[in-house]
Amino acid sequence: MAASFVTLFQWRLNSMLLHENEILLGVKDQIKSLISQLDAAGSFTGDVGMILGRESGHGSWASELRGMLRQAEDFVDDFVIRAYGQTEKDRKDSIAEFGKELQNFNSRISEILNRRPPVEAPLMLEEIQRFVRSNIPSSEDKETDLVTCMLNYINLPYDLKLSLLFCCAFLRRHYQSIDGLVRGLVAAGLVQEKPGELMEDKAQENIDKLISLGMIEELEFIRDHFRVPSPYCELSLGVMKAEDFFMSTANSDIMVPPTARHVSIYYADNTIPNTNSFLHSLFVSEASSDCLRNVLHNSKLLRVLDLKNTQLESLPDEVGKLVHLRYLSVRHSKLKELPESISNLRNLQTLYISGPGVGFELSNGVLNLAQLRHLKMSAPAIDGEVRVPQGISRLGNLQTLESIYAGSGIAKELGVMTQLRSLKVSCVSDDHADELYFSVMKLSMLRKLSLTVERGRERGSYKYENSFFPCLESFSPPPLLQTLELVGRLIEVPLWLGLMENLTKLYMCYSYLSENPTTILHFLPNLKYLQMVNAYKGRHMEKEFFRAGGFPKLEYLDITSDNLVEWTEIEEGALPCLKQLSIHDCKELMLLPEGLQHVTTLRILDMWFVHEDLIRRLSPNGGPENYKIKHIPLVTYRGYMMSSVAGEWTPQ
Repeated sequence: MAASFVTLFQWRLNSMLLHENEILLGVKDQIKSLISQLDAAGSFTGDVGMILGRESGHGSWASELRGMLRQAEDFVDDFVIRAYGQTEKDRKDSIAEFGKELQNFNSRISEILNRRPPVEAPLMLEEIQRFVRSNIPSSEDKETDLVTCMLNYINLPYDLKLSLLFCCAFLRRHYQSIDGLVRGLVAAGLVQEKPGELMEDKAQENIDKLISLGMIEELEFIRDHFRVPSPYCELSLGVMKAEDFFMSTANSDIMVPPTARHVSIYYADNTIPNTNSFLHSLFVSEASSDCLRNVLHNSKLLRVLDLKNTQLESLPDEVGKLVHLRYLSVRHSKLKELPESISNLRNLQTLYISGPGVGFELSNGVLNLAQLRHLKMSAPAIDGEVRVPQGISRLGNLQTLESIYAGSGIAKELGVMTQLRSLKVSCVSDDHADELYFSVMKLSMLRKLSLTVERGRERGSYKYENSFFPCLESFSPPPLLQTLELVGRLIEVPLWLGLMENLTKLYMCYSYLSENPTTILHFLPNLKYLQMVNAYKGRHMEKEFFRAGGFPKLEYLDITSDNLVEWTEIEEGALPCLKQLSIHDCKELMLLPEGLQHVTTLRILDMWFVHEDLIRRLSPNGGPENYKIKHIPLVTYRGYMMSSVAGEWTPQ
């Protein structure tokens, strides 16, 4: 992947000029000269030639360039580590040495490029077929699809190739959140940084392009998550195997090659192979603290560390020594606290901790993380909250702040954090609600907002029946808000909710409204996703809920209700864009509405934990209500009884 190494090294040098300015004043000219030299490399297919196994002079110079750039990048990273731990005199000596070495790299690049052949031979179909047969086990029928996918991959720009391969490493053969992927791409240095632009927006743009090309796809059953479809997943794994730059494996005994920079090891079983000391990204699931300690000791250049299902109760001290670390995720753990050494991670951009104990509290050390962009904490399931230290507003780069408790003065601080784009607040209560709402109204850049009311302490209140939102009528949402989640009981639907023209996703959970909520919601012009979890406590839904012309852009409708018994009718012409209807935990519902057969855009009907009589009525095997759903390509179902049947229906 020589071409990508050129691109990545250019991005790294430009990023250094943006962020390490104070120690690079004496070598700015050398860095800019090296960037210009890399520009001279231009666009070539050295990475493709290497992957396809070409044995030409081109492959020789491209491999040499790749190896030299790898040395140069490692030298740059090592310099940054040393420079920040030195006295002023020693630092001057290091900078002088650094400048000389940059000139040396510049000369070597020039010499290598002078040996580059002027014209690259066109790719042959036979070469691609040979690569597919050698690296991706498949049937003869499947080979044609894989060859087509390989041609599509070859024609991608380098940044999209990197994004696709990182998707596969990031996934570990599972699904993952789109937001997490965006942050991982930025932290791994796989997105070009430009002054005045948010790298997260560029990463999201790359993901959207891959989605439009069909190379990754959003999951229909899990919101805001994605997967890499076959055969692109198999193709990506084959490319990883051929070039050893990305690596994804379930085999903890395998050797990690020295060229690997992004490694994913799932089901590590408490053993991790000897990794090279130049890793930039490491994804691990199911590994012990002792096992991680040994690996991290030799991985000083890590930028991304993603740990899943590790059951860690504390982070190894070695984490605090990873001064290049930009992304730290510890999911499904038993962490009770973060070590004070976390404050050493001056480059950390994303901190994501899920599964902490009840009453998890961040120490003051987090306030030293000046580059932090995303602080994402998953609060405990019951009566949990994450407390952040006072002074959190000092983190001027913070874009994401999730699952925090806003009492003890934090609500007031939020009002000056105008750079926030995503905010999730837990345990909203009377003592700070007014101040919280007032602060949120100042957040003009906010795109996502989640508010969860404090849960009642009396027995049986786990679904918020007695937990009302305080004074929500006085709230007015920021104008650019696109996603809103309200978890807690409402007396009525706030009038301002029907005026949110930019809203695309709405989650109303445990509202227990007596009135029809869609009376206001159906006016929302851009709403695409609506989830109502016990949002309405009535037993009947009439045609007034979904009238002709209402919800003009709604694509996904998700209804969960403990009380719903009868849904009688959908007016013809309603829900003109609906793609998926999900009915979950509606155990009393006996009939789907008349008029559903007229919603011709519907592609998926998902019914989980519903009454068995409803399933029988809809069955294609003589069910009297089947005419309502027979136009839907995919119907999945599961009854609520323990021994109940589950399955799916597709058109005959």
